[in-house]
Amino acid sequence: MPNIQVLDQVTIDKIAAGEVIERPASIVKELVENAIDAKATAITVEIKDGGISLIRIADNGCGIPKEEVPLAFLRHSTSKIRSVEDLTGIASLGFRGEALSSIAAIAQVELRTKVKEADAGIQYRIEGGSEKSMEEIGMPDGTTFFVRQIFFNTPARRKFLKTPMTEASHVSELITRLALSHPEISFQFLTNGQPKLHTSGNGRLKDVIYHIYGRDITGNLLEINAKANGIAIRGYIGKPLISRGNRNYENYYINGRYVKSSIIAKAIEDAYKGFTMQHK
Repeated sequence: MPNIQVLDQVTIDKIAAGEVIERPASIVKELVENAIDAKATAITVEIKDGGISLIRIADNGCGIPKEEVPLAFLRHSTSKIRSVEDLTGIASLGFRGEALSSIAAIAQVELRTKVKEADAGIQYRIEGGSEKSMEEIGMPDGTTFFVRQIFFNTPARRKFLKTPMTEASHVSELITRLALSHPEISFQFLTNGQPKLHTSGNGRLKDVIYHIYGRDITGNLLEINAKANGIAIRGYIGKPLISRGNRNYENYYINGRYVKSSIIAKAIEDAYKGFTMQHK
């Protein structure tokens, strides 16, 4: 029996990264949710090669103060909670403080950030979990992440990534869902330099649906707005005319967070039973 020993920090970080980061879409999810929590009103997501070679996420949120930048990349460092009591009333999308340390453990990361009160921004580079540089730069308020060459130091994980086209479709699906849940934020999504989505951020959900699903879908919607027993439900449902043979267009959220629930799906579909053909 081999002797028991404590793993070194690099190995620990790579294992933890594997739990949080499965593919480029995982990185985009964590960073965009951080941007939303930073009260950004405009978020740009750009990917190249499905996000395998480059992910760029820029926002106009509150930024990170200079002294807190290195702290942000430590495991379980977070601005979202302070104690165990806070876990019962979380209003933010992320709170565990694992995202940035996990991303930095398996990619080449460059962070540019500036808070409103500061005269200059900060450029911070970290690769495979080790800090490379930190210097002042000129930039507008907000935060921009460049994540390059994911899994560059864990080739076994990199082999499990799908084709750039497949990985890009996962990112596109994610941005679509985030845009639908936050119509008050302007989302811009580009892949290999080509614009794929740009929402206005005017707060009107129907406008976002139009940008994503087009005129035919948007013209056949019914608005839902109901309250009962302390629960509010709002959004849009489609007329039977635009029913589909799959659930790809079904999106539902709890407190702004996208969820998959067979119970909710069945409830919606059971309510439609008398109005749609079978298997639609």
